[in-house]
Amino acid sequence: MLFGAEPEVQEAVFPVIERLDVRDPAFKQYLADVDLARRRLFGNDRDQTRADLAGLLRLYAYTPGKDDDIFRLSARCNIPYTTLATLNRVNHPDPFKGPVLLPNVPGLFIPETPANDLERLISSSRDMEGGTIITVRRGEETERFLFFPGADFNPTERSYFLNSGFRFPLRTYRISSPFGMRPNPFTGRIQNHRGLDLAAPQGTEVYSAREGKVAELGTDSVYGNYIIIAHDDGWVSLYGHLSAFSTSLHSAVTRDSIIGKVGSTGQSTGPHLHFELRKNGTAQDPTKLLFRN
Repeated sequence: MLFGAEPEVQEAVFPVIERLDVRDPAFKQYLADVDLARRRLFGNDRDQTRADLAGLLRLYAYTPGKDDDIFRLSARCNIPYTTLATLNRVNHPDPFKGPVLLPNVPGLFIPETPANDLERLISSSRDMEGGTIITVRRGEETERFLFFPGADFNPTERSYFLNSGFRFPLRTYRISSPFGMRPNPFTGRIQNHRGLDLAAPQGTEVYSAREGKVAELGTDSVYGNYIIIAHDDGWVSLYGHLSAFSTSLHSAVTRDSIIGKVGSTGQSTGPHLHFELRKNGTAQDPTKLLFRN
């Protein structure tokens, strides 16, 4: 991504909102700034350029409470959650960690250096022409963004964000056994199947379902050759019955990282990938969390 010369700079010290209540002077001023920006952005004056609209940008600091998820902040601030997500560089709607910045102008902030899978997805699928360069100083750190007032996620980006950022680990597959209770193919006993079986030809490339770090890599009597990847916020993914590994223990991976190949090792009746998602140790139904792009 090519960024131009001198950007507009947002200072390191931002007005602090103590609570999302109009009795808080900073929040009251913030809402007035949001209203002005929205009237300029969505009003009848169509002659304003993106640079004009970006010139209205003001950032406020706020520390979310335990009930302040991104959707509540969006509703209380009258700012799209996509704007809050891209400025604060979160790629799925898990709870915020620490203070956040609240912008008064709706739009998308695309970073100069993508650092997570959602940012890479946005950067690779968009025309970067026409954005306004914004430099944000947070303490000792400086971040540069292209800001697009009024822009929003496209359907693929929205699906990726809302579905916790997980994607199917195979590009082509057939679900041969779903999540939930089923007869064990070896014993015939009814038991809980804690993942999905994705049938695919031997040697099909297996991708990480989301960015993370390889926490385990080895061989098991049931899973055969398997990999466990640790993700943010207590999530892990498991990939079983592999014919080969394409990564190593403790390696950092992204959703585009090839980590292994489909096989039939361990307790397996034919080539397929056994895929699990666990949240804080509890298996989750992957079909409710994955998107297919």
